[in-house]
Amino acid sequence: MKACVTGATGFVGAHIVRALLEDGHGVRITYRDPARLERLGGLEVEAVEADVLDRAAMRRAAEGADVLFHCAGYVGARPRRRVWDVNALAPRVAVEAAASAGVGRVVVTSTVATVGPSPDGRPADERSPYRRGHLGLTYADAKREGEAEAFAAGARLGVDVVVVNPSYVLGVPVDRSKPGETSTRTVGNYLRGRLPAVVDGRTNFVDVEDVARGHLLAAERGRAGERYVLGGQNASWVELVDRVAAISGVHHPLLVIPPEVVPLARAAEALGLPGLISSEGLVLMAQDWRCSSAKARRELGYRARSLDRTVRATAEWYLELIERGAFDGAPRSPLSVAAAALRAADRLRLGQALRGAEAELGRRLVAGVR
Repeated sequence: MKACVTGATGFVGAHIVRALLEDGHGVRITYRDPARLERLGGLEVEAVEADVLDRAAMRRAAEGADVLFHCAGYVGARPRRRVWDVNALAPRVAVEAAASAGVGRVVVTSTVATVGPSPDGRPADERSPYRRGHLGLTYADAKREGEAEAFAAGARLGVDVVVVNPSYVLGVPVDRSKPGETSTRTVGNYLRGRLPAVVDGRTNFVDVEDVARGHLLAAERGRAGERYVLGGQNASWVELVDRVAAISGVHHPLLVIPPEVVPLARAAEALGLPGLISSEGLVLMAQDWRCSSAKARRELGYRARSLDRTVRATAEWYLELIERGAFDGAPRSPLSVAAAALRAADRLRLGQALRGAEAELGRRLVAGVR
């Protein structure tokens, strides 16, 4: 099989490329920035310069391929136009390019944010209703629109389109000498002492290698017009931090922010008041993103490893980077300053006082401690 992969220099995309090569498939990738090609760690691929919004370039990149993996995306909330173009428009361009080049199957990488959160408190799945605009999350709304555009283009042009919805992705990049992408920075910032707090929300964590294998299974066995959640284990952000601390032996106190206070951050941002992170990031973390991969297991044969195994690999890799001095000289940020202040307060027994109040309040107030 010959595969074309967009977004191949990203965290998930590079692992898809490696999985394809391990299975003996030929791989062509698209790129915009040649400097990012080193993130493939020397994997032997055919590289074609192409912007995912350039229809002619995408058609040339797809020629001769049997399947197109459209993994390119833009994670963030701003600039809004860029978020919308890459996440909502580019999937349609990819399917149209595939049709022009005679490629019969496209696997589109979306996100579990377009599946949940589930309104009834149970883990969400592919049947869960999605109310666009309900949470005011530009990224999730754009990715959901991209799914719809891809499916519509596939139905119109006779291309089999399968969508996969990974949950929160952890693990080690193909080139482990490089610091992590967005999704692994929660672990990295904790280990570096630059994370002051987490929101007491819940999500699903999955290993990047399992997500990559899930893409290949979707290409082989996925039904056209269907979506498949590629998840691992449901857990809270507090539980993740506690696992990282226990596995790594690194203990930094973090405040646990109740989800109920997140709307206040939105109001403050609307008034132009400064915050440590964007209110959209807080809203994302505050939701219940627990999900089920039962459909992918049943129809694709998808399997995911344990969360402890993934957390251990992620933490060990970040500790290697720290030991090698990969972050030496990194500038201080508002988050790192707040984290340092919290550690200083903990030395004055603030953390002990908060831990003493947890039983009375019936909720966690601090995480990451022994």
